[in-house]
Amino acid sequence: MADPSIAFVASEGEEAAAALAALQARYPHVPEHQAEVIVALGGDGVMLETLRRHINQRVAVFGMNRGTIGFLMNEFGEERLVERVRDATPVTLHPLRMSVETVTGARQEALAINEVSLLRQTAQTARIRITIDGTVRMDDLMCDGLIVSTPAGSTAYNLSAHGPIVPIGAGVLAMTPISAFRPRRWRGALLDNRARIGIEVLEIDKRPVSATADATEVRDIRSVSVIEDRESELHLLFDPDHNLDERLLKEQFAS
Repeated sequence: MADPSIAFVASEGEEAAAALAALQARYPHVPEHQAEVIVALGGDGVMLETLRRHINQRVAVFGMNRGTIGFLMNEFGEERLVERVRDATPVTLHPLRMSVETVTGARQEALAINEVSLLRQTAQTARIRITIDGTVRMDDLMCDGLIVSTPAGSTAYNLSAHGPIVPIGAGVLAMTPISAFRPRRWRGALLDNRARIGIEVLEIDKRPVSATADATEVRDIRSVSVIEDRESELHLLFDPDHNLDERLLKEQFAS
């Protein structure tokens, strides 16, 4: 089997820049648009940015951690890089598609690899109504916000809000409230990944809410719909002894 063509990208951090220079000096490489595999150096941020640029393209991303948070990254090492890439375990992810209507009637869409999150914009608690597949499941949730997370994103913002960690192959999405005030004991839900999620903002003028798909924010929203976009694919590569399923399992038993 021929070695895959590799491109290198890196975040702006000093460690990532140094790793980029070292690897480019050591291994043959091509421009990013010609690569079969992109080696992303940095933290999860550079991984997400690289994946967004290559949604639905036949290119895989092999991340190596040279940043602060590297849950989606492999361990960094200069040795045997081509062999590691060739022997890596592939993982295919599907992002969430967020469709938003603002208070002015404007509409916007964005993809989220980690999560779609709603947040109150002022000191006033948000009030929202939640529907699943057209049926109202929560008529009036008062909270600071709400997260809908993919399995890959379940260890990020979702986990910080005390949401569940979701295995990659579980076929579910996590819905987690942020500081729920009423009903106070509601801790969220696990939803089939084929569910069509609708969220309506109540008391729009008094309690404005923003919606964010990863890094894309839309303010002053009226409603949001969220689905898993099965037609969009993201391709990641992981060392066999440190794959994403294993990381998710370890995270659940971390002290």
